[in-house]
Amino acid sequence: MRAYEVVYIFHPSLTEEVVNEKLARFHALVTGPEGAEVTAVDHWGMRQLAYEVKGQRQGYYVVAQFAADPAGIGAMERVLKLDEELLRYLIVLSEGEPTSGMSVLAEVPPRAAKDDDEDEEDEDDDEEFSPHGEASPPEFSGGRGRRRRIEGPRIELLNFKDVGTLSRFVTEQGKILPRRTTKVTARFQRQLGQAVKRARYLVLLPYVQNHSGR
Repeated sequence: MRAYEVVYIFHPSLTEEVVNEKLARFHALVTGPEGAEVTAVDHWGMRQLAYEVKGQRQGYYVVAQFAADPAGIGAMERVLKLDEELLRYLIVLSEGEPTSGMSVLAEVPPRAAKDDDEDEEDEDDDEEFSPHGEASPPEFSGGRGRRRRIEGPRIELLNFKDVGTLSRFVTEQGKILPRRTTKVTARFQRQLGQAVKRARYLVLLPYVQNHSGR
């Protein structure tokens, strides 16, 4: 068995009851073998889409997590592709991300003093955010993109559904900020690129800031 996560975007005309009926039918395709089970179902409900999909500007989002045999995923996808009331979906291996749009943050030990906070913000401007490949989201100011660290815990696990964090790393033209600007590690930069691509496919992020839906 492997852990999976699937994000569904249903047609906005569907009721929650109809959505639940579809989910039960979809999940029955992968939970037949012993040990396979749905571990979480999170109804986000109706949300504004970042760009138009199949003539719709809204969609009903559901995030589900389940343990299943990889052999059953193909059968599930064949059924999903034929459902005309499903605007879009994405099945990925779960790495422990919450079903909500939040990333997993490291615990922050209490600080003994804050007298030197302002000085620390300007020190060591080339320092990476984390030695382990995770980073706290940066702030950017000035015409040349000078970096200023944000106070708070580092990101242990970047969630591709965490639009608030991902948008900090994307320019108004829709480009992912390069490492020379963000100063994050190569590992985190790779995770960031994958997360942004998934968020765009799921219509959580636009491809450009002023996306017109065309």
